[in-house]
Amino acid sequence: MWFVERSRVDSPYGKLVFHHPGTTVLGWFQLAWHHDDPEALLGSDPYGFDSIFEAIAEHDLPCPRTLDELRDVLDEHLWIESDDPIRLDERGVRVRTNDDEADVAYYFLEDEAVAAHPDRLAYLVNDTWPLPADVGAAPGPPSVHLVRIAWQHLDHDGTNLDNHGVTVFPGVTLPGFADHLRGRAAGGRFDADLLRALVGPGEDGLEPAMSRYVALGGYDLSNVGTWTAPSHEQILRSIRPSPSSRLAMSGHVVQAARYIDDFWGYEQLFLFDSLWAAAHPDLAGSLLRYGSHWDPFDGLRPPP
Repeated sequence: MWFVERSRVDSPYGKLVFHHPGTTVLGWFQLAWHHDDPEALLGSDPYGFDSIFEAIAEHDLPCPRTLDELRDVLDEHLWIESDDPIRLDERGVRVRTNDDEADVAYYFLEDEAVAAHPDRLAYLVNDTWPLPADVGAAPGPPSVHLVRIAWQHLDHDGTNLDNHGVTVFPGVTLPGFADHLRGRAAGGRFDADLLRALVGPGEDGLEPAMSRYVALGGYDLSNVGTWTAPSHEQILRSIRPSPSSRLAMSGHVVQAARYIDDFWGYEQLFLFDSLWAAAHPDLAGSLLRYGSHWDPFDGLRPPP
């Protein structure tokens, strides 16, 4: 079984990943039901999760024998702050809640589900920095994908787990991407405008721009009240280098973790082109899904 917590945690990925080999989701809950320290058994303490164990002790709840019994107990006793119901099926448990400051999601995933759906789960269960950098031969026209995992509530009605999703730049690969951005007009998607503003006049390559990104201080990168990206000059005035930020760059994939502060932790920015995606289709596909859906199984038919 895999457990993943997606929240304000001390990780450049903004998530914690634990693997518990040799057990199932139901088996883990059965083991933890009357355990002295179930959070230590899990490896993490996701927000509100202790409520189920408080209810077990208070009501002397019987240990579930089936997934249906586990679902009934979680539905009644697990405290969550979300309009999304607890999602439990043969693939695992997916929970969305809120810690009063930001959204939180956590996942109990069967090993079989991770093996069967790498295009949805490969990035979710990855905790190795940085991502691999080798490339393959792209089968179609070139393109660059931008994914930014941020805490900001930008120009939509959702919350931080409802990210903008993915921005696609057709007809270009990363080696020529800085020139492409300089020739791009502002006024589109926030993330694309932010990236454009990071690139300085006449710079060759993305390294100066991404070095600026990971050195930007503050939680909010927008012009307050307008939800527009800052100008290049505003970016230069906002640089506050942090030794905790991380940046990994190669020819066809860029991975950045911008450290905000001890409260918010990190936000992430990924750039990769079609050559990198050709070599890592599962990582690429699951990363695109991670930037668009809090539940990796959204849109997938429930198991029979």
